[in-house]
Amino acid sequence: MATTQHFASSANDAPMQKIRSLYQGNRPDVKIRLNRERSVYTTLDQLDGVVTITCTSDISFDDVEIEFVGTSRTFVERLTTAAAISGRSEAFHQFLKLQQPDCREQYPADRVFRAGQKYEFPFVFVVPQHLLPRVCQHKAVSLAVRDAHLQLPPTFGDQEHEDSTVSDDMVPEMASIRYGVFARVSKNKDAAEGEAKPITIASKAKRLRVIPAHDEQPPLDVDGKDSEYTMRKERSIRKGVLKGKLGTLVMDANQPPSMVLQSHPTSDKQTTSRATIQLRFDPADSSCPPPRIGSLTSRLKVCTYFSSTARHTFPTKSSAITDLSQGMHSEQINLSSRCMAAVEWTKHDPKKAPSRRDSGMSISSTSMLPHPEPSSTYKAGSPYYVAALTVPLTLPSNKSFVPTFHSCLVSRIYQLKFELGLQTAGLGGTLDLKVPFQLSCESTSNGDASPRRGSVVTPAANEEESVDAYFAPRDVTNGPAPAYGLAGGVDMEDAPPGYSSFAPMRAFGTTLPVY
Repeated sequence: MATTQHFASSANDAPMQKIRSLYQGNRPDVKIRLNRERSVYTTLDQLDGVVTITCTSDISFDDVEIEFVGTSRTFVERLTTAAAISGRSEAFHQFLKLQQPDCREQYPADRVFRAGQKYEFPFVFVVPQHLLPRVCQHKAVSLAVRDAHLQLPPTFGDQEHEDSTVSDDMVPEMASIRYGVFARVSKNKDAAEGEAKPITIASKAKRLRVIPAHDEQPPLDVDGKDSEYTMRKERSIRKGVLKGKLGTLVMDANQPPSMVLQSHPTSDKQTTSRATIQLRFDPADSSCPPPRIGSLTSRLKVCTYFSSTARHTFPTKSSAITDLSQGMHSEQINLSSRCMAAVEWTKHDPKKAPSRRDSGMSISSTSMLPHPEPSSTYKAGSPYYVAALTVPLTLPSNKSFVPTFHSCLVSRIYQLKFELGLQTAGLGGTLDLKVPFQLSCESTSNGDASPRRGSVVTPAANEEESVDAYFAPRDVTNGPAPAYGLAGGVDMEDAPPGYSSFAPMRAFGTTLPVY
């Protein structure tokens, strides 16, 4: 029985092997050229160009397909003491597929590419504003999660892109999001046994960098019990070693406004924002002065979350630790360190009119800011001091940043860390806050395909590559990760397919089908 099945399988594969061997040594040469090429594309940008096909000998074909595709791919290493649940789990998601219509109008009448002739197939695509609802079909705990997953994600973690103008984007190898224009020439398999199945004769891909526009989102809820943020902190201040208490210092902050990135940045314009830190000092008695402030250090924490299953909530650090299908990678960047010794404190006495205590140059005015809530040691009716520290925020130029986003498999979020040093009677100490921070992106496109001045075009050799594996059926395994091309390998017949499926608790090395 096994011999019969093997013979039948070989017979079924014979026509395909014959066609492959016929074209393997003499494939058509496929080239993709964009008319107005730029380093970055954004929302509503137009991608128009030409696919050129030439042959050294006559080759018959059935179809020419040109597509603009976006894909994401993740893998998570599961290291546990139980061998049955250890290994690697992977996921692949094609969230965007736009197909150029009317290619058949440019076909030769007999569908044969003649040797020495050049055949051109023009195409036009537009970077969409949103994804189709069918892209995100899994469960979601709220409409906010669903809406976030239907936003176009940016190019992310394209480590094989040899563009020297793109700085480190701080993305681990476990996550990547890629866009590209794909062209393939196919020939239908002998349909004697049923429905014809196309096989790829030749294919080519041109990778693109896409940074879509992302609006600023509402401030995050930071008051939950599992919150990763520290928006307020208190610290008791003493007069000195073995001396009495000076008072209680409160450090408080609100979520700063989003930092707006430019989809087509220029070298003469820096991306900046600012944050405001509010201080309150509740003295132990009316004779105690405010403490001396040292330096204020600001750092940016860059967090990348990735999952091998579609997520139904926004990612958190705790879920990434407890859920074996999720992972997290973070990096910290030093932004600035500023001396705040000249901060100006304003004294408030509920029983008297406000007065100003001169401690040097004013850093910021507190007249228009709400005062922080009293400390736990504050006595009603007692005088207190307030001050405000304005912190300019500028992103370093040696890193590449993308907007805050959440997709079905990958998320990027940012967090600001502020550390305030104290200098009182020789006693050091610090207070620190962890504040959510958003990066949004403003589209500088007018919705046309006008070229961008100053855009750097990478050599075509770095962007075009063969994508035969892209169009082949694909299985996901829990074993070693396969080489990942522009979009990985996936059946392209349905647009767009769902997520690659895998069982969460499979032994290492087992093969899992893609549905």
